[in-house]
Amino acid sequence: MPVYDNLVKLVKWYEAVLEHPHKTEIARELRAEDDLFLLMLYSEMLGIPNPAYYYTLELYPYMIEEFHDWHLRMGMEKSPLSGIRCC
Repeated sequence: MPVYDNLVKLVKWYEAVLEHPHKTEIARELRAEDDLFLLMLYSEMLGIPNPAYYYTLELYPYMIEEFHDWHLRMGMEKSPLSGIRCC
């Protein structure tokens, strides 16, 4: 097993070397993906038709905590939804 452990450490080091110069770009892309997902999740509440509303409905309890940060990043000073009190 020591050979396997060394191989795992080598692969992790290699990934870290490749990711290091691009950490901010990766973080920016992940945030953009999260923002798009949250827009899709909250779109029905904002008045935008969402064909996947039925499937995303069960995710609301988990995502409601991130709503405040999301609407601030989207440029909304106050929450656009009356059912969600965050501001």
